Amino acid sequence: TRAKTAFDLPRAIWDAGRMLNEFAPDVVIGVGGYASGPAMLAAVVKHIPTLAFEPNVVPGFANRLVARFVSAAAVHFEETAKYFRHGEVTGVPVRQAFFDIAPKRGGTPTLLVFGGSQGAHAINAALFRCLPVLQREAPGIHIIHQTGERDYNDALAAYERVGESAEVFKFIEDMPAAFAKADLVVCRSGASTVAEIAAAGKPAVFVPFPRAADDHQRVNAEALAKHGAAVVVEESKLEGVWLAETISALLQDPQRLETMGQAARRLSHPNAAREIAAMAARVGGIEDLGN
Repeated sequence: TRAKTAFDLPRAIWDAGRMLNEFAPDVVIGVGGYASGPAMLAAVVKHIPTLAFEPNVVPGFANRLVARFVSAAAVHFEETAKYFRHGEVTGVPVRQAFFDIAPKRGGTPTLLVFGGSQGAHAINAALFRCLPVLQREAPGIHIIHQTGERDYNDALAAYERVGESAEVFKFIEDMPAAFAKADLVVCRSGASTVAEIAAAGKPAVFVPFPRAADDHQRVNAEALAKHGAAVVVEESKLEGVWLAETISALLQDPQRLETMGQAARRLSHPNAAREIAAMAARVGGIEDLGN
């Protein structure tokens, strides 16, 4: 709990300070999370340059804790910079394979559904319920579905029951390849997923995880939706017929899919890793990055 975190914080800062004395870094980079806050605060106290990295629209607790003390911050979204001292928009580092995905032209309309490495039960269940309607409203579509372990067998049975064309996986190893086949993606809206959607230029229906800290997934999804790159539906309103009608309407409107994909790609940051490294070097007074 946050109360326990506050109680443990002085000791954690002390321990982090001892490690910083031993390591003597030129710069400390904090990426949020439980261990980040104490290390960043210890660095501030010791006057060691600091760089915060925040991939979500709304900073998490650890980054909020240090926001006004860090030397600089690299953020994903323009609206996040205001939370930090010297915030700069860099984006989130994403594998080049996502940027290399060419816009899909023609072929079988394909829907990609996933919910993180463990799958997303609410999304899976809604899709299973809507399959008969989806089959009627968008005949001939192909579905690539990463279900996670829990819902894998139920998914196989659901698709077999309606005779729907589908590739079902517990886990997808090569996500860029799956993205390349897709015309539309239904997924959660964590920071990495949102960045990958933008890099690949894929239109999305986001179903934010409702119990994410500070509701950050909803805010991430809305950041893309306001630019016309995505549709957002709250999990509590995830009803099968609505989902089927939304998916079918989008898949039957290639022009809208193309416009959404272009909007998504405009929000991508191909040079994020390089820009963050350059910021860290600048903040830390490092002249040679070993290029």
